[in-house]
Amino acid sequence: MAPPPPKRRKGERTRQVRSLIFLRDVAVLAFTAFGGPQAHVAMMLRLLVEKRRYISANELLELQALCALLPGPTSTQTITVIGYRLGGPNLAYLTLIVWAAPAVTLMTVAALTLSYLNPVHMQHLVQFVQPVAVGFVAFSAYKISEKVIRTKTAVGLTVASAMVAYFFQLPWVLPVLLVAGGAITTVRYRRHAIIENKQPVRIEWANFVLWLGILIGAAVLGSYTQLLPVRLFENFYRNGSLVFGGGQVLAPLLYAEFVEFKQYLTGPEFLSGLGLVQAVPGPNFSLAAYIGALAMRPQGGGTAGQLLGAVVGTTAIFLPGTFLIFFAIRFWDRLRQYRVVQASLEGVNAVSAGLVCAAAALLYHPLPYRLLALPFKAGPIDSIPLNPLLVGLTFLLLLWDKVPSAAIVLTALVAGAVVG
Repeated sequence: MAPPPPKRRKGERTRQVRSLIFLRDVAVLAFTAFGGPQAHVAMMLRLLVEKRRYISANELLELQALCALLPGPTSTQTITVIGYRLGGPNLAYLTLIVWAAPAVTLMTVAALTLSYLNPVHMQHLVQFVQPVAVGFVAFSAYKISEKVIRTKTAVGLTVASAMVAYFFQLPWVLPVLLVAGGAITTVRYRRHAIIENKQPVRIEWANFVLWLGILIGAAVLGSYTQLLPVRLFENFYRNGSLVFGGGQVLAPLLYAEFVEFKQYLTGPEFLSGLGLVQAVPGPNFSLAAYIGALAMRPQGGGTAGQLLGAVVGTTAIFLPGTFLIFFAIRFWDRLRQYRVVQASLEGVNAVSAGLVCAAAALLYHPLPYRLLALPFKAGPIDSIPLNPLLVGLTFLLLLWDKVPSAAIVLTALVAGAVVG
C-alpha cells in the first residue's frame, strides 16, 4: 500500500501536536481550577478561549448551557465536549481522564489516610483560594457579559436570571431559566439568515441506550447480588444519572444515601471529605472516590479493596454524564442550523451570563440560609477583611492579562500555607 501523501501526514502531526497542547492545558486547569463549576468555567474562558482560542466565548456558553440541561457534572461535561470538538471521542475520553485524575487521586489518598488528616490545616492552606476563585468568577461574568449582551432583551434576561438564581437556589431553577430564556428570544428567528443545504437532524441513540441499559442493568444486578462493589456502582451511577446542578446538589444526596441510610460512613467522615473536596482543584464529583474507598472498609480487603472502591465510585459517578453529553452533542451541531434554535441561543447565552453573575455574588457572600440545605453551615468569606481586597486584586490581575491563572492560584496556596 502506498504511503499517504505528505500533506496528510503533516496534517495528522499538526492535529496530534494540537491535541497534546490541549491536554497540557487541561492538566493545568485540573491542578489549578479551585472553586467549583462557576470558577472552572471562568478559568476555561481565560485559558481555552481567550488565550488558546480553541473555541469562541459564545460556543463555550452554548456548550455549558447544553451540559447544564443534562444530569451530571457540568464543568466536566463542558471540558470533555470541548475535547470532542477538537479531536473526536478519543481526545474527549483523554480529556476526561486528565481533568479528573488529580482530584480523584487526592480524594483517594485522603480516604486512605483519613486518620492522619486534619481538615483545619487544609482549610488554612486554601483560605485565600476561595476569594481568588470569586475573582475568577467575577471576571468571567464581566467578559461573558461583554461578549453576549447586545440587546435590551439580553440585558433584561441577564438581570432577571441573576436575581432568580440568587434567591432561589434549587436544582430545577437552572435548566428552567435556560429553557425560558431561549423561548423568549425565539420570536426573533426571522432576523437570522436562512442556512442553505442544511443537514437533516439525525439522532444517534447508541449512547442514550448505553446509558439507560447500564442504569437498568446495574439496578437489577445490584438488587440480586451481595457484592458490595456492584451495589456501590449502582448507587453512584444512579446518583450521577439523576442529579442536576453539579456537586453542590450531589453532596446532600450522597449524604442521605451513604451516611443516613446505608451508614457506610459516619457524619464527621463525610463532612471531612466534603470539606476536602472544596480544597482540591478539579470536579467536586471526585467526592465519590473518597466515599467509595471508605465504603469498602467492611470488606476487609485493605488498601487494595479501598482502591477498588475508589475506582468503582469514580467510574460510576462520571459515566452517566459522559454518555449523555456524547448523545446530545452528536445532533446539537445540526440542530443549531435552524433559525429558531439560533434565535434561542441569544436568550440562553444571556441567562448563562446572569447565572455566572449570581454565582459570583453567592460565592462572595452566601445567603444566611439556603433553600437546598447541605449537612453543614457555611459562613460568608468576607468575615476576613482581607478577602474583598483579594477578590478585587484577582479581578484586576486578570484584566491586566499578564499574569497566568495558575500563578495566581499557586500564590494564594503559598500564602495560605505561610499564614496557616
